[in-house]
Amino acid sequence: MNAPHPAKVAGIDSTVPSPAHTVASAAAGTPQAAEPPTTDAAAATDPSGTPCAPGALLQDRLAGWVSDLTTLHELTERLLRTDTLADGLQEVLRAGAALVGARRGLVVLEPADGLGPGTTVGLGLARADLGHIETVPRTCLSYGRILDGLPVGEDGIAEPDLFAEKSLDPRHREVAARLGYAASYALPLSAEGTGRLGAAVWLYDEPAEPGERQRHLAGLYVRYAAQHLTRLLEVERTRASMATMAEELLPSRLPRVPGVQLAVRHRTGPRGGGDWYDALPLPDAALGLAVGSVTGSGPSAVAAMGRLRASLRAYAVMEGEDPVAVLSDLELLLRLTEPARSATALFGYCEPALRRITLAGAGHSPPLLIGQRRTEFVETSVSAPLGMLACWEAPSVELQAEPGETVLLYTDGLLHRTGDPADRAFARLHAAAAGVPRAARQDPDAVVEHVLRTVLPGGKAEADSEEDVALLAVRFE
Repeated sequence: MNAPHPAKVAGIDSTVPSPAHTVASAAAGTPQAAEPPTTDAAAATDPSGTPCAPGALLQDRLAGWVSDLTTLHELTERLLRTDTLADGLQEVLRAGAALVGARRGLVVLEPADGLGPGTTVGLGLARADLGHIETVPRTCLSYGRILDGLPVGEDGIAEPDLFAEKSLDPRHREVAARLGYAASYALPLSAEGTGRLGAAVWLYDEPAEPGERQRHLAGLYVRYAAQHLTRLLEVERTRASMATMAEELLPSRLPRVPGVQLAVRHRTGPRGGGDWYDALPLPDAALGLAVGSVTGSGPSAVAAMGRLRASLRAYAVMEGEDPVAVLSDLELLLRLTEPARSATALFGYCEPALRRITLAGAGHSPPLLIGQRRTEFVETSVSAPLGMLACWEAPSVELQAEPGETVLLYTDGLLHRTGDPADRAFARLHAAAAGVPRAARQDPDAVVEHVLRTVLPGGKAEADSEEDVALLAVRFE
């Protein structure tokens, strides 16, 4: 492919490498299509006017093709390394800006099937800037015409000089002047088989438009990127559905019980898992507390978690003052109805007036007691998970708390997400609990937040993981 060097736009040099050899170019800023090879040696000249052989002209074009292929390969490789929709959209904006020689841009995601998610992502634009652009009538914007399904050429929509257009909408003129852009270039995001995903538009600080070669490369890249974004969109929808399903199967709010304060944190993996928690008011001003985990992941694990939690609630109402009986009934139910599945569980019968919790556990990690003068794991009996033995039964233990102390119940996902061996993960959890600031210990919400962020620093608490996490804090007044 033969074309002139991309012109500078707003002082920014395009990062797309130009061919190693070029023939004479047209006037600066004017796109020029490549001339076909000629067999007349006298007709072929280099930029200085020196005649060149036909082979040199062919070599020039081959060098340009290799340069273009290398550029597209590098950009698509970077795109393939993104595994979330947000990262994918940002990468498309960065790569497109490099290809068309722009500095800023935005992507408007608006799937044609109407299932969402709908979002606007900017490059070099703050949220307030995006808000200003959204005040312009949709039909007056290039990407708006794409989203409305109006005819668009294969090369997209170029607006080389917005302020020279007499028909420019006054609001669009005002916003462009406020944000400092004078030209734009828009391309549709459309994947075969799924239809329109949205539109991408890049903004120039000065009047300009991409050349023929730039448009060609940007079009090739965006068509490929749309396929990858379609896959990321499906993953995002699946994650949202699984998270919604899991949250709907958990308590919508924590109960208010005199004598205790409750707080919780719950994180669901992208595939959906079986970690759960519960806090259930019981007769005689008591409170049932539970955390647990079902083996597996995906919809079946989420459904099993919901059935197990609902069953435990029923058993807790009937015989909650005997946690061993509650877990024994739960084990029998699991063994009869889902013999191929196992689960861990911890159930506590809490008496707030006495600041006492009677605990029974089945293969679950021990609770953590956090106070002003002590931070220690509660000694619980060692027991196999539910569904692992022909008959489960283990003795319960009693925990006596002091005023102001907090009992932290958690699932094993918190430990597994650290990536450390079990002993180091427990040590990290203990250190995080011991390091809760004294002022924060009066608020169970601050306690669980501190523990979660300390045990899982650097965004691990929010990052995708196969492990769910549930923390339930109970502070005695």
